[in-house]
Amino acid sequence: MATLPRFTSKTIPFLRSLGRHNDREWFRERRDVYDAHVRGPMVAVIERLAEDFHHFAPELVATSKISLFRIYRDTRFSKDKAPLKTHVAAIFPHRELGRLEGAALYLEVAPTHVMFAGGLHAPSSPDLQRIREDLTHRYRRLRTIIGSVGFRRTLGPLDGKVLQRVPHGYPRTHPAADFLRRREFLASKEYSANFAADPRFYRELLRVFRQIVPLVRFLNQPLIDRRKDPLL
Repeated sequence: MATLPRFTSKTIPFLRSLGRHNDREWFRERRDVYDAHVRGPMVAVIERLAEDFHHFAPELVATSKISLFRIYRDTRFSKDKAPLKTHVAAIFPHRELGRLEGAALYLEVAPTHVMFAGGLHAPSSPDLQRIREDLTHRYRRLRTIIGSVGFRRTLGPLDGKVLQRVPHGYPRTHPAADFLRRREFLASKEYSANFAADPRFYRELLRVFRQIVPLVRFLNQPLIDRRKDPLL
C-alpha cells in the first residue's frame, strides 16, 4: 500500500527560519531544503488529491501549475516589502471557473498552524450578486449542508465577512436574510503546525475536504449556470 503524502519534520522549522531571514539570498542558498521539505511534499499532496478528487469532487482541479501558490510575494502595492511568504498553500478551484474565481478548497501550512478550508473568499460583485439571487430560492439547501452533523462537528459555523444589514433590494424579513448579508462563505479547521508531519495528515485532509465539498458545489452552481447560459 502506497504511503500517504505528508510534510516532514523539517517543514515547520524551515518556515520559521524563513520568517526570521526573509530575504532572497538566504532563500536561494537554501532552495534545496525548501524543495525537499516544503514544495516537494505539497506537490505530492496535490498529486494524490488529483487522484482522490475523481471519487468525490471530479469538478475540482488539482495540479501543481494551477493549485500551488508561489513562494514569492507580490510587494508592488504593499508596505511590507518582505519578498517571501512564510507559509505554503494550495487552492483547488472548479475546472470551469478561473483559478481565483468562485468557491474552492484550500490548504495552508504555516509556522503556527495547518489549515484545511474552503468556500467563497472575496468574490467579485457580479458573482456575489448571482449567488445571492440563487440563495433567495435555494437557501434551504444551504441550511441543510451547513446544518449536517458532519459539517457542524468538523467545521462549526460559517466564517467570513458579513454585512450589518440585508443588502438593498432584499426584504429584511427574507428567510435567507442571514445568508444574504454574507460577503463571504468560508469553512475551515485548524491544527497545530506539527500536524503537517503527522501520519494522519492526509486522511484528515480528505475527511475535512469531503465535508466542505457540498458547500463549494452549492456556491459554484449559479456561477456555472451563468457560464452555460449568459442570459441568466
